[in-house]
Amino acid sequence: MKKYILAVDQSTQGTKGMLFDQIGDLVARADLPHAQLVNEKGWVSHDPEEIYRNTLGVCRNVIAKAGIRPEEIAAFGISNQRETSLAWSRATGRPVCPAIVWQCARAAEICRRHEEAGEAEMIRQKTGLPLSPYFPASKLQWIMENVPEAAQLAGRGELAVGTVDSWLVWNLTGGRCHRTDYSNASRTQLFNIDTLTWDPELLKTFGIPQSAMPEVVMSDSVFGMTDLGGLLPAPVPIAGVLGDSHAALFGQNCRKKGEIKATYGTGSSVMMHTGQTRYDSADGLATSLAWGMHGKVEYVLEGNLNYTGASITWLKDQVGLIASAKETEQLSREANPEDRAYFVPAFTGLGAPYWDPDATGLLTGITRTTGRKEIVKACVESIAYQITDLIAIMRRETGDPIPVLHVDGGPTANAYLMQFQADIADTRVQIPALQELSGMGAAYTAGISSGLYPEDTIFDHIHTTGYESGMDASTRQKKYDGWKEAVQRTLFHM
Repeated sequence: MKKYILAVDQSTQGTKGMLFDQIGDLVARADLPHAQLVNEKGWVSHDPEEIYRNTLGVCRNVIAKAGIRPEEIAAFGISNQRETSLAWSRATGRPVCPAIVWQCARAAEICRRHEEAGEAEMIRQKTGLPLSPYFPASKLQWIMENVPEAAQLAGRGELAVGTVDSWLVWNLTGGRCHRTDYSNASRTQLFNIDTLTWDPELLKTFGIPQSAMPEVVMSDSVFGMTDLGGLLPAPVPIAGVLGDSHAALFGQNCRKKGEIKATYGTGSSVMMHTGQTRYDSADGLATSLAWGMHGKVEYVLEGNLNYTGASITWLKDQVGLIASAKETEQLSREANPEDRAYFVPAFTGLGAPYWDPDATGLLTGITRTTGRKEIVKACVESIAYQITDLIAIMRRETGDPIPVLHVDGGPTANAYLMQFQADIADTRVQIPALQELSGMGAAYTAGISSGLYPEDTIFDHIHTTGYESGMDASTRQKKYDGWKEAVQRTLFHM
């Protein structure tokens, strides 16, 4: 009897392979990092072929680590870094250039051209997304304009483009299937979230041929069959594909309207399930599709942050103030609580709700007594402040009080950060015992789709812990006002 679901969470820093048993418990996990390619212009890229090799590698490693037989795997699921954009040859399967990572703002000038042409509102109305180099549409246009092979292949109808999920599905199925799901499609800025199709006007605006686009299918579809490069004795279905933030929303069991989660990673996503209702934000949030399941789609409101956990990586790798991320909790506790330093991590501009690609990072409010501990504390707290910016807008625009924030990701292990998040956002922060929510969401989708998991009860065994808000209102307001002032300084490029 086949009784395991294998899932891959392909994220910004690396690839995780996860094996879940027949009751939905995580049995084993294997990780492989991939290179972060940053050039002198600050452009951020990944090697698509390295990502595929690592995908096969973590699958092989996790099966060996768990000591199971490959033939016991029932289905395969994928969660992926979403806006990272790729283009490759349909004939050879080779990428025409490195993948352009979601963080990369190299397409900012292209977005300015569309803004000056008066196209921004049309784009937002159709896609629910504010015009930004964050999203794939302008990244893919950059490839079309700057990589001659892409234009040549497009002219012959031999170009394929997509996000990381499409790249993996293509390779895992031997080039037989070029597909994406509704969650990933809705993040490309080329997909009309009302008509649920690739929009001809948007494709023309960004210069992307229709023939290059993947087929869009339900998130719980069979995307194709794979033997994982010969690892499995017989092919199994790729039965669940979701963008990582959407997969985490599903893994958090936020399947009802009004439920909200924050994923803390390199960057962060704050996502609220809005059911059948499409909210159009007036304050910089994006409207996307949660997923397509059981033949219907549902919507979300979302804000994306470029640098949250990555700020801690910067402290370690570029500044040398810490040797590991684990140090930040104790250093933050030991810092002077009255210190007024704020850190705004706009390394490559600011994402939601400000959407300023020209903003640069800022450490402000320092005094003669500000030292290493206070700077570390400011970086840690910047994560919570950015999340709170988005929660405040969601409260205002939906009227939901948001009494509970479901959280996941590596930084949630930092108890100082989690308590500060509860305090500054004035909400209960709830953390599941299993932190790999993106991989879990993809695995549960594949397990439900393939009939191994009962949808009504598979989430019942998940345990959580929580943090309650304990900060008084005046202190909270004073601290948050200081953050908003720091952000304004960044926006005015002072």
